[in-house]
Amino acid sequence: MKTEHSTFSLSGYTLHRIDFDPATFTDTDLLWLPHHAQLSPAGKKRKAEHLAGRLAAFYALQQHDLRYIPAIGDNRQPLWPYGWYGSISHSGTTALAVVSREPVGVDLETVCSTEICDEIADSILSPAEHELLKSSELPFPLALTLAFSAKESVYKALSFATNDIPGFTAAHVVAINGQHITVQLTAAFAPALAGRICRLAWLRINNQLVTLLPKTLQSA
Repeated sequence: MKTEHSTFSLSGYTLHRIDFDPATFTDTDLLWLPHHAQLSPAGKKRKAEHLAGRLAAFYALQQHDLRYIPAIGDNRQPLWPYGWYGSISHSGTTALAVVSREPVGVDLETVCSTEICDEIADSILSPAEHELLKSSELPFPLALTLAFSAKESVYKALSFATNDIPGFTAAHVVAINGQHITVQLTAAFAPALAGRICRLAWLRINNQLVTLLPKTLQSA
């Protein structure tokens, strides 16, 4: 599969980016992955995305002198080397990965269209969140995509603290501006984290958004 690797920085972290051409993907490309047999039932799109994500993770780990490809966990999560945390995301034909010694979460999303916003807003936002985003300095489709992405990043960073997959109502957006978005966790996310405030950095690249939850978490 044809790929291109690049990096960029956000909130003090180096994010590794893979742009890929899924039309050039073949099943033999997966042989690079030790766990390639687990992907045999997947469709071509899923295989190409997975490969790009693991390639981004490989580069991210290589930056720290670790030659390692994350395997697939029981809940389909990446399995990182002992003592390391990481996160992978993909959208369209781009994949991102970041690694750290502390929990970290990254998410990549394409900005939603107005039509998509109308369809999904009620399933992602509470009425209070909806009003907050509407009154922000950001266009509503951008703000809604950020809210969706931020909640995804929080889950990726803190999934070790919950046994279930929390819904979007388990984290509430409480602040948003041109550089950060802040969410507060509820007991529905994890009782031990109820009230926790998570401040995420975000960045727009063309029509895509990146949200990143770094190690610094502030208590309510």
